[in-house]
Amino acid sequence: MATPQVTASFAFLAMCYLKRRNENGKNRKVRRWWAKELFRQRLQYGNRLMADMVIQHTEETVRNFVRMSSEDFEYLLTMVSPKINKMNTNMREAITAKERLAVTLRFLATGDSYSSLQYLFRISKSSVSSIIPETCDAIIETLRDYVKMPSNQNEWLEKARGFEEKWAFPHAIGAIDGKHILIQSRINSGTEYCNYKEHFSVVLLAVVDADYNFIFADVSCQDRISDGSVFKNTSLYRKLENGDLNIPPPTVLQVPYGVHIPYMLLGDQAFSSEYMMKPFEGTPQSGSAERIFNYRHSRARRVVENAFGILSSVFCVLRKPMLLSPEIVTKVTLATIYLHNFLRQKSSHKIYTPPGTFDSELEGEFIAGTWRRQNDQDLQSFLPLRNVPRRAAENAKNIRLHLGNHFVLNNALPWQHTY
Repeated sequence: MATPQVTASFAFLAMCYLKRRNENGKNRKVRRWWAKELFRQRLQYGNRLMADMVIQHTEETVRNFVRMSSEDFEYLLTMVSPKINKMNTNMREAITAKERLAVTLRFLATGDSYSSLQYLFRISKSSVSSIIPETCDAIIETLRDYVKMPSNQNEWLEKARGFEEKWAFPHAIGAIDGKHILIQSRINSGTEYCNYKEHFSVVLLAVVDADYNFIFADVSCQDRISDGSVFKNTSLYRKLENGDLNIPPPTVLQVPYGVHIPYMLLGDQAFSSEYMMKPFEGTPQSGSAERIFNYRHSRARRVVENAFGILSSVFCVLRKPMLLSPEIVTKVTLATIYLHNFLRQKSSHKIYTPPGTFDSELEGEFIAGTWRRQNDQDLQSFLPLRNVPRRAAENAKNIRLHLGNHFVLNNALPWQHTY
């Protein structure tokens, strides 16, 4: 039999409930369960899914599922787990770090909707929508040392040697390019984030070294920035302006040359900056120093084209307009950049970039990489920056012409006159 004290306690709780209901102005629906039966009884389905793939020796399935080997998946899991682990409660069991990483990597690999992923992993759509940005943040923070620029002159000179030895182009410290990544427009956003093709997008700007690794990446979410101004709105440009990157001073290509050539980024006509080395405009005469310079420039700059191509062919989320906010699109995009460098340096490089993936040459004949055949359809959501015609400074023209003559006289490739 209830005591008077217990009866009074229940009466007090009932009064509090009625008061709150009256203040809200309507009856609140009483929650019947914490999660739907389908999700509540998932029994760590994501964990079992990954474990079953490994136990059944279906390594190929694991590779297709998360775009890396099971060994590298487990290694990455140990790195990000401290940042994405959640504690169990008396109410329910937490979604494990393995499930969180698996659902995020699957999203990056396929670009599937949150609704689709919730049935695959038996995790509610609302949980998926919070898991993916959190895990992308953890990947970026954990792998931050995999994407970094040189910090001193010796490291920059090492990058320049890479371009000279592998691509026969001296004084290049990186190849730069940018892409528009299509997004869903916000309600009442007007022309915010609208690009030159009248689509809504954010802009990815990246620098790649001679080994196809990203050394800088930035995503611009600012409203209505023209393609020609994208570079000038990055931290890279500000550091160049302030002289914070410790880039080596200009030097001659060889004795007895008298022209000092600066160490520069290889860019195309979409960029206009004193820190860029661009090709000559138009179609120079065949066999001329200008035409040979353009070929050698294009050949060396191919590394960034290949890096972007591989990125979009493996991480298919970049090939579809993302139905996400610009802030989350930024996290998703940067996560793919960091994973690119991570996979290039781990055992998964044989999976991520197997032989024949990159463009190559055989006695001057161009051989397209396999990523081009995978990307044979037009990428409607990974658009190039628009070329911005500007008259180059006289000094920049002289530097390009000096390099062109150098390629003709002292550092010629046997087949360069055929292009």
